[in-house]
Parts: sequence; C-alpha cells; structure tokens
Amino acid sequence: MSRPGLSLQAGNRGRGAAWPQCGFTLVELMISMAIGLLLVLAMITLLINVNRNNSELSKTNRLIENGRFAMQLLQADIVHTGYWDGFIPEFDNMDRADIPTDVPAAVPDPCLAYTVADWTAAYKTNLLGIAVQGYEIPATVPSPTLSVCADRVVNPKASTDVLFVRHAESCVPGVGGCAADTAGELYLQVERCGTSAPTPPYVLDTTNFTLQKRNCTAAADKRKYVSSLYYIRNYATTVGDGVPTLMRSQFGLSGGVLGYKAADALIEGIEGFRVEYGVDNVSDSGEGVNFTQAVVWADPAKLVSPRNRGDGIPDANYIRCTTAMPCTVAQLMNVTAVKLYILVRSEKATPGYTDSKTYEMGSTTLGPFNDAYKRHLFTQTMRLTNIAGRRETP
Repeated sequence: MSRPGLSLQAGNRGRGAAWPQCGFTLVELMISMAIGLLLVLAMITLLINVNRNNSELSKTNRLIENGRFAMQLLQADIVHTGYWDGFIPEFDNMDRADIPTDVPAAVPDPCLAYTVADWTAAYKTNLLGIAVQGYEIPATVPSPTLSVCADRVVNPKASTDVLFVRHAESCVPGVGGCAADTAGELYLQVERCGTSAPTPPYVLDTTNFTLQKRNCTAAADKRKYVSSLYYIRNYATTVGDGVPTLMRSQFGLSGGVLGYKAADALIEGIEGFRVEYGVDNVSDSGEGVNFTQAVVWADPAKLVSPRNRGDGIPDANYIRCTTAMPCTVAQLMNVTAVKLYILVRSEKATPGYTDSKTYEMGSTTLGPFNDAYKRHLFTQTMRLTNIAGRRETP
C-alpha cells in the first residue's frame, strides 16, 4: 500500500528544493594555508642546509686535497736531494782513507745567477755539498726587498720559510720522457773512467763535457742540474686578494740568462710553511764529526759508523733556519732528514665559524687566528736517502 505523504515530500524535493551546501570555512582555509607555509618553509630550510653542508664538504675536501697535493709535490722533489749521478763528495765518502778536500767552506748564495766568473770551483763545491738549504721570512717582511733572492721571492707571506732543493735530474736528456739536451742549460757530467778521473771528478757547466764512461771511451751521460725554490706568496692571482699560495721557481735558462726563473703559482690556500732539518753530526760511538781527519774506523769489521763521521741518523732535535739563528755550514752539510709542516686554509670563509685553535709546527706555534677560515695541518718527515744512505753501516 502506498504512502502518499512520503511520496509527495520526495517528489517536491526532487523538483525544486535545494540540497545543503558543503565546503571549507574561512578558519579551515587559514589553517590549511598555515600548514602549507610551514611545509614549504621546512623544505626551504632543508634545501638551504643541504646546500650549506655540500658547500662546507666541498671546502673541506678541497682543503685536504690541496694539503696532500702540496706534500706529495714537495716530497717528490726532496727525496732526490743530493743525487749527483754517482758522485759522492769526499767528506761524505766512507771509503776514502785520506782527509777530504771538498768540505763546504760557506753557505752558498742560493740565487746567484750563473756566470763562469761567479760560479767558481769553490762555489760549486758548496752547492753539491749543501744540497738542501733554507731561510725564514720574518714576521715583519723587510722593506723594500729581501736580502736574499729578492727578485724571485716576491710578495712573500710573513712568518713562513723558503726552501731550496738541489740535485741532478734522474733521467738523461732526450731519453724517455726527459727533456731534450738544450744548449745553454746547466748540466752535470760525472767521470766513470777510473784511470783518468780529474779533480773534482765532475763537470758542472754549460759546455766542456769531455768525461767518460767506465769503458773509458764513450762520453759519460749528462744530467740537468735541478734546483727548486719554494716559498709562500701572500696572494693568489691579484695583489691584495689575501689567498696565500705555494710558489716554485726553478733554475734554468730563461731569456738568455741562466738562473732562477720567475716563480709559478702551484697551490692556493697554503698559509703556513715551516721546514726543520735533521742534522747528523754524531757517530754510532757518540763522537762528533771531524772532517779535518781521514775516516777513522773504531771497528775493523766496519759494523758501526766511523768514530769521526755521522751514521745517517739525525741527532737531537730538528733545527729551523731563522733570521735570529741562521743555519751554519756545519749544520747544512750534515742534514740527512727534512721535516715539513704545511698549514692549509680554506679558500672561502665559513659563516658562523671561528678558528680558535692553535697549530704546533715544530718549534713554533701559529694561531689562534680567530677568523672564519677552516684550517688543517699536514706534517711529514722525509729521509734524504742520497745523503743518509752514504753514512749508514751494515
């Protein structure tokens, strides 16, 4: 049975009555917008933090990479210190039974340009006998110029060191990847023929290469004389930019002049550079070196070093060549190890960071700098095999 009342109501609503409207109220809309803004703000904050972390990570990676590269570059050069293609200075030759005649008499002027008149036999003796050398750039850089190598150590950073490394090239000109023989360059030739050995048994010159190999017929090999000068410049590309940079000047022919060339920028961000030297002036038996005597063996079997010669091992503390206490001839000719300290600074500042640390660099300390640059200290001790090995005993 039908129910007319209900049917009429339903029919009336279907034909003309409006259904209730549904949607957001103003309060709900404002709440949803606030939540959306918070989410957007959170995403932006996350993005900024990620970018900042990536930037800092990139700075740190570059800092460490620069430090390692600087140490590897210096090590590759320093390990060859004192290599003279088989020539051993008499004062370092444990097989000689007479008083050495080539003991260095003075610390050589490291930046003396080559001329026949200036590069005397005595000067060459000093160069080959003192294969590593250095001095200090003081806290107040002398004005207008430095007293040593002023035309090559340009705009040096205060409170850093200058290092010279000398040796013969490990390859023969024109062989393999070695540079071709170049007229006017300085080369070392060592006599191998035992029946005609001159005194000294080498030629360090640009000409007059007449020495022979062991067969006393063929000409002995020539090897380029290598000398590198390292220092820290107080800018990278533009004077005043404040980015300290490791520089290197190499000895060679440039513009018809044989001397140290204009320095090349190697690695940016190298802020601190300290060099300390391990001096071997005591034998196994505890006696000091004495080059006014022939070699004196305390042990006939030669199982310990001679009484009056070193044993290849640095004695006591390492020393640094400073303005107040420059290294002496006796110290430099007996250097058998070098210790490097390299302080690397990030190239850009880090907002909100303050470097309040101190950095122990051997006998000296740097910092705190109290700035926004991050730093890392690298240090390594390198044994001068070509010098220390001569003094070792079985």
